[in-house]
Amino acid sequence: MNYFITGATGFIGRRLVRRILERRGAVVYFLVRDASPQKLAPLYEAWGVDQSRAIPLVGDISQPGLGLRAADRKRLEGKVRHLFHLAAIYDLNADAQAQVEVNIEGTRHVVAFAGTIGAGCLHHISSIAAAGLYEGVFREDMFEEAENLDHPYFATKHESEKIVRREAKVPFRIYRPALVVGDSRTGEMDKIDGPYYFFKLIQRMRQIVPAWMPTVGIEGGRINIVPVDYVVAALDHIAHAKGLDGRCFHLVDPEPMRVGDVLNTFARAAHAPVMSMRINAALFGFIPKGVRKGLMALTPVRRVRNAVMKDLGLPEDILQFINYPTRFDCREALTALRGSGIECPRLDDYAWVLWDYWERHLDPDLFIDRTLAGHVRGKVVLITGGSSGIGLAAARKLAAAGAITVVCGRDEEKLAEARRVVKEDGHELVTFAVDLASTDDCDRMTRWLIDEYGGVDVLVNNAGRSIRRGIESSFERFHDFERTMQLNYFGAVRVTMGLLPKMIERRRGHVVNISSIGVLTNAPRFSAYVASKAALDAWTRCAASEFADVGVTFTTINMPLVRTPMIAPTRLYQNVPTLSPEEAADLVSQAIVYKPVRIATRLGVAGEVLHALLPKVMQITMNTSFRMFPDSQAARGDKDAPGKAPPLNADQAALQQLMRGIHF
Repeated sequence: MNYFITGATGFIGRRLVRRILERRGAVVYFLVRDASPQKLAPLYEAWGVDQSRAIPLVGDISQPGLGLRAADRKRLEGKVRHLFHLAAIYDLNADAQAQVEVNIEGTRHVVAFAGTIGAGCLHHISSIAAAGLYEGVFREDMFEEAENLDHPYFATKHESEKIVRREAKVPFRIYRPALVVGDSRTGEMDKIDGPYYFFKLIQRMRQIVPAWMPTVGIEGGRINIVPVDYVVAALDHIAHAKGLDGRCFHLVDPEPMRVGDVLNTFARAAHAPVMSMRINAALFGFIPKGVRKGLMALTPVRRVRNAVMKDLGLPEDILQFINYPTRFDCREALTALRGSGIECPRLDDYAWVLWDYWERHLDPDLFIDRTLAGHVRGKVVLITGGSSGIGLAAARKLAAAGAITVVCGRDEEKLAEARRVVKEDGHELVTFAVDLASTDDCDRMTRWLIDEYGGVDVLVNNAGRSIRRGIESSFERFHDFERTMQLNYFGAVRVTMGLLPKMIERRRGHVVNISSIGVLTNAPRFSAYVASKAALDAWTRCAASEFADVGVTFTTINMPLVRTPMIAPTRLYQNVPTLSPEEAADLVSQAIVYKPVRIATRLGVAGEVLHALLPKVMQITMNTSFRMFPDSQAARGDKDAPGKAPPLNADQAALQQLMRGIHF
């Protein structure tokens, strides 16, 4: 028996061809636009046949006669028993004109072609979208009753079905599959569509909230979902059954679930929190349309909505279909399938298979280049204070990743040593001697960077000065506050402002500011240092808001204590758990790759939250630690003090282990 199939290379088509070829003696002619061996080889491998049983014909449904050669049309005349028309655009986001050309004009050409070759039966694979947004139960014998066909996808699917009904010169059968998802046995799917749009949201919830925590979600209409293996099996069986010409069959789930139940089913499959309380989206219908339009006309509201939708991968009009109003009667399909053993499986039984396949193969995050090299190779990166410590460790990573790495510092000898270290790694390092506490020196360096490289792609403001001294020991040392502010705040801001114009001009750039966990915890004895870093954090938040629409991004790293020369004078830190410079450099790499607004430890975030919620309790806690750990010998000016760290008592040891990385 001979078959002709359009859309044979599509998601449903590939599987239908494979099933048909399992029939003894079946020969399938299939329409393709490209019959090159590299395109067809994977199909033949999947089908398990060669070109003697699966014969490609080059053409295009958008052309009259399907664009086939006269000789190809001639060889098909009177020989095709079943013509399956699957080629269509199944995408709510597709261009309206493209949908008209393929779904409407393409179907018209297929219908005419079926008559020309005298096909035994035309099988038109339509969609439940042909019903539009019908209010109520839509039966298989209904068509003209469709309503609310404003969306191009609904309109073109309805119109294409009308063409089959009115213009077909051969017997026909029409099939309306529901929302087709992956294979219920393997999970295999070729694109993100339908319920898959919400998988990223479910995944984010799993990452943020424990699975046992109840959440508030949304409720809506019933969403009808069917796996592709059910659709293919039903198509094959009904197409070959006798006496069913001229009928329409709903290939749907007889017991569809509400939107909230569908989302909870996938949430359970993902081990994510379920929506214990759901708000019916129909309630939003009571908000006057004018009010909704007015809100969306506000630029901030519109931009926030668009950003959230884009981040979650949700299409623009997905929310219109939350309250899907149509239910589908499928008694004709169930009758035709009776005794075949073919039935739609329950979503509860295979949701985990779909989730597993999506997370392994379709999750958009899988296609993001998370390598440092992918973000900095060939780009110019400036690291201030890069001759030692965190800066040098980060410079080594960036140079190894292929960045044009520039570091600056005051000491020529240290810069030369940094170049030697990176040279031994097999990479190059560019150095520039500068005093960032001098605005003139800052300007000199930024002018050189612009002249030499046209600016930088990434700026890491790492240079800083830390002073650990209680305020009561600083009454006569106001210069401590001035010099920390000059370098940590004014120097960083001056360099950033010198390089920002070129970033804005190119509409790309990223600034990473190395701040401190002390800004979040308000660490005692670091008033000068914390104040300077807090000023930089505040400036960064302002700048990030101003440049959010020009492609320039900012990340603040509230760095915990790092084992660098900066903390060496404080002997107490020899007993305190610290990060290595390499671990700190990993945080810098993370900032460059992911570009988050902030990177902070859990301890830092907890400190900030507690200061906001229980400020008096936090003051007592921090004061206790302040009195527990006195000023260092260096802070007291005791230059003859021994170099060995003082021993810790039991309270000190317990507290320093509990609060890893905080500046005491």
